[in-house]
Order: sequence, then C-alpha cells, then structure tokens
Amino acid sequence: MKSLSILIAASLLCGTASAAEPAPPAIVRHTNPPPAIILGGVTLPPGAEIVLLSGQLASPIDPAKTDSIEAFGDTKTQTISTFNKIKAALEKLGYSMSDIVKLTVFVTGDPKLGGKMDFAGFNDGYKQFFGTAENPNLVARSTVQVAGLAGPNFLIEIEAIAAKVP
Repeated sequence: MKSLSILIAASLLCGTASAAEPAPPAIVRHTNPPPAIILGGVTLPPGAEIVLLSGQLASPIDPAKTDSIEAFGDTKTQTISTFNKIKAALEKLGYSMSDIVKLTVFVTGDPKLGGKMDFAGFNDGYKQFFGTAENPNLVARSTVQVAGLAGPNFLIEIEAIAAKVP
C-alpha cells in the first residue's frame, strides 16, 4: 500500500510539474473593431516558422482559353482561383489557409468599372477563405490598385505570408 501511495504522489507531482511548464509562445492576431474583416497586425513569437509565397495569379476558367479577361473571370472569380492556388501551395509545405498572417493584394482596374478596381468583388472572394467556420482567422492585409500585372488579362495578384509555431 505504501508503494502505491508513493506512486500516486509521484504521479501527482509529475502532473503538477508539467502543468506549470510555460505554454509555447503563440501567434498573436491584433483585431480591429467589428465589422472589420482584416487584422490591425500580427505578432510572431521567436521561433515561429514562416513561409513567404510569391505572388499568385488566377488560373483560366478553361485552360484552352487565355486570350481575354473573361477567360480568367471577374475580380471575384480571379480572387477565388488565386486563393485556391495559394491553398494548394501551402498544403504542399505543410501549412493551411488558417496559418496565413499577412496578404499583399494587387488589383488592376476592371474595364467594366471604368478602370476602377473591384474592391467589393475582391472582398467577396476573400470572405470565402477568411473569417469562416472552416477558417475563423483573419489576416493583416494591404490592398492596392496597380496599373498592370504580369499579363493583360489578370485583375488580381496575391502574395501570402504564413506562420506557425512548431
């Protein structure tokens, strides 16, 4: 009985000791007041693993057609296509969309909107990937209108930074 009491006491002490160990540092997401759909910023702890993805462009709706903006779709369609490419690239590296902490978004003017960027269309596509039940995380983000991208039929290019604590 004495050895059982010692074993239980040792187990309790070990459990208490491990409970007192500090939690690993976490990524801190600095929120903005609602209804904001982006963060004010992100703090990455020492030792966080970071991956920086090059700018991604949309895939054509039909791979055989690449000769017009319509072949790639409007801003919302191109946003969804681009985020799907980002998602696939991250998965190959062992990351997920919920690991994204920062986006830089380049949007060209849509000829159908008189040369203005379709910010609402971009946000409609963005909201399918961030702040959802599947991925409740939001990201720090910059969105700028540019004169042009790598090809004349692209309306959007997105760079992503993802991070996680090992």
